[in-house]
Amino acid sequence: MSRFNKNNDKILITSALPYVNNVPHLGNIIGCVLSADVFARFCRLKGLNTLYVCGTDEHGTATETKALEEGLTPKEICDKYYKIHKQIYEWFGCSFDCFGRTSTETHKEITQELFKSLDEKGYITQNIVEQLYCKSCDKFLADRFVEGECPHCEYEKARGDQCDDCGKLLNAVDLVKPKCKACGATPEIVESEHLFLDLPKIGPKLEAWVNKQNVDGYWPQNARTITKAWFTEGLKNRCISRDLKWGVPIPKEGFTNKVFYVWFDAPIGYISITKHAREDWKDWWFNQEGKVKLYQFMAKDNIPFHTIIFPSTLLGVDEGHTLLHHINSTEYLNYENGKFSKSNNQGVFGDNAIDSGIPPDVWRYYLLANRPENSDTEFSWKDFQEKTNNELIANLGNFVNRALSFTKRSFEGCVPGRKLNMLDEKFISDVNNTLAKINSSMEEVKIRESVKQIMHLSKLGNQYFQENEPWKAIKTDHERAETCLNMCLNLVNILSAVVHPILPFSSDKMRAQLGVQSELKWIEKFELTLNKGRMIGLPEVLFNKLEDDEIKEYREKYSGKQEKVEEDVFSKVDLRVAEILGVDDHPNADKLYVLQIDLGSEKRQLVAGLKPYMTKESMVGKKIVVVANLKPAKLKGIESNGMLLAADKNDKVILLEAKSSALGERVTVEGIESYTSKQIDFKEFMKIELITKDSKVLYNDKPLRTEKEEICASIEDGAKVR
Repeated sequence: MSRFNKNNDKILITSALPYVNNVPHLGNIIGCVLSADVFARFCRLKGLNTLYVCGTDEHGTATETKALEEGLTPKEICDKYYKIHKQIYEWFGCSFDCFGRTSTETHKEITQELFKSLDEKGYITQNIVEQLYCKSCDKFLADRFVEGECPHCEYEKARGDQCDDCGKLLNAVDLVKPKCKACGATPEIVESEHLFLDLPKIGPKLEAWVNKQNVDGYWPQNARTITKAWFTEGLKNRCISRDLKWGVPIPKEGFTNKVFYVWFDAPIGYISITKHAREDWKDWWFNQEGKVKLYQFMAKDNIPFHTIIFPSTLLGVDEGHTLLHHINSTEYLNYENGKFSKSNNQGVFGDNAIDSGIPPDVWRYYLLANRPENSDTEFSWKDFQEKTNNELIANLGNFVNRALSFTKRSFEGCVPGRKLNMLDEKFISDVNNTLAKINSSMEEVKIRESVKQIMHLSKLGNQYFQENEPWKAIKTDHERAETCLNMCLNLVNILSAVVHPILPFSSDKMRAQLGVQSELKWIEKFELTLNKGRMIGLPEVLFNKLEDDEIKEYREKYSGKQEKVEEDVFSKVDLRVAEILGVDDHPNADKLYVLQIDLGSEKRQLVAGLKPYMTKESMVGKKIVVVANLKPAKLKGIESNGMLLAADKNDKVILLEAKSSALGERVTVEGIESYTSKQIDFKEFMKIELITKDSKVLYNDKPLRTEKEEICASIEDGAKVR
């Protein structure tokens, strides 16, 4: 059943507004604009009334500071980087209907109007706030320009607004050992009066909406978990004003020297950008009849602003605004075991991609095939090369080229006839089954799965071509050779449509080589529209192979400045707290259990050889420790996605437990950073020697622990953990 009503639905798509103070890197691009572009292109091909809105987020201290760095005014910085962002996204093929800015008068007017309405309806409060003030810089420090230790997880480089490690939102004054990022001085606490959005007052209406919408809008697990945590911890008033000069001025007596907090006004930019560009903006942003479905794309750090702050603003105003339908929130894309850093020349940024000479569709394919949907993923040059050469070229490019080249060579570029047999009918059925999966995954915004199924479709074509051996059949069974090529050319035509959201430039090339000029539409069934006698165009290679020396050059160019440090083997493992939800007997093994576990942000299945040591009932509900980045493996036919840890001595086995810790929380060892997302195999994990002592689990004589507790195992000293 389709998630769309083609006759009534209007699809409104937004991408998180990128900060205008820097050049976007590949992680920024896949986290919002590129993913949203794929969905927008798909919706348009389906014939849905679609509007894709994005723009640059131009306010806040980030802009002020960048202006000081470059000796420009904030407005000049915004003008400069707006052009850079726009150029990069256009090069990547992002098909915005509106790409605007938050520094317009239109944005100022709408933001101030919404604030006044909230104030009149009693949703704005005032309070004295303790802020960090840097004497050396002679200014209040915005949240993102304070760095210190997170009070929740002890991460040493937490920002003043949010911890990048545990994801919790923070107030700058709560940081332990705060430092001014500009000069390194220790700031002092100064009082200032500020305005707050009264979330507790809006709370009941907001929670009712969230409870319904997260189901109706099939929100991903990370969005549900992060949003639920806000209600579990209790909604608190959220400050929406800042002591800055660059931003939207606050239209309230006593506060006219302040501006709105950038995360209050930034989401309003979706509305103002639409209004600035289109006269029919109200048809999209006032959803009285429920016809507009709002899809919002972002990385996971932006979730609370789109499921709590922005909806609270619109619910408080209560004027019938369009509210979020589906949120599509990714995890993070990292770079070669590290983070992207423009200042450190580490990682590939948008301008680097343009300068590389590698076509945009090659970048699009890799980013979308490696999209961090359920967990962090990593860009590596080796993987980039392998996916390009072994998937994009050897599968899709190879099929398209061999079908077209054979037709040009053997049939003088004329589409041959066809006479179907049972094997052809089976081929059509297989194609239709795959098309159904592609359509379903696209509608559910499971883009990575869509890419996988599209490549499977191309694989079916290669297999069909190979099995029919037209190079032989043309000498012995001309009719069979004709039918084979007719079917392959029609599949190329289908591929040119379904690949369009992923690879728009290649889609255009495929259609040109086929000589197809009809309107491009989404295809859900194998339609034999290319008939005998039609002339095709000139076949050309779609993609060029990436050679080893090229990859080596790119890796060295974007490897960063930092010295390489010998990694501790423990840094390669990602240990997490999980809860056992259920345990079943393995259908094919006497000593194995099949477990269902909850990692907080996702649920997984594990297989464990614990049947001789404990009952199913004794395991359910326990909070355990799992190796979250272990490569999936099939054990007696059942896939295990991770591995639980247990202590073993003298034929006694005890589960490692973390009774007071949150689900998904990292298990660490003091002095060893372990923020990896890269998968490891079982042999690599076994290099880590864990033993028990005094009911604790030790690595190099240091206990494994979470934020709240040390990991325990009630067993004799010297038990091995595995």
